[in-house]
Amino acid sequence: MVDLLPEGTELLGGLELGGVPIATVLSARTGLPALFVRKQAKEYGTCKLAEGPDVAGRRVTLVEDVITTGGAVRDATRALREYGATVHTVVCAIDRSPAGDHPLADVGLDVRPVLTKAMLDDARRAGG
Repeated sequence: MVDLLPEGTELLGGLELGGVPIATVLSARTGLPALFVRKQAKEYGTCKLAEGPDVAGRRVTLVEDVITTGGAVRDATRALREYGATVHTVVCAIDRSPAGDHPLADVGLDVRPVLTKAMLDDARRAGG
């Protein structure tokens, strides 16, 4: 997954909850700082949407486990952009969206999956 990270990434934004462990491992492998992005800002304590370094003016690559419709990624992208982050890419373990669909085109995100639904379907049909 390290190879999927775009050049210029400054922060890895792991989405609650599946993206957090993946972002943590990527951070350890690359030395890039990670932040953990909630589905919504806490209403107590820190009251933050994202725990970690300040995102304002920084290039954040989102990290997710599985994308189907992209709802959580879309919401996180919009929220982080409101906080001043530059968000252009999401890397994920599996993109389950239908072949040929780009579920995050409406927010201008490049989706970089390790595996796609089509790849998994092909492997299943081949008996793998």
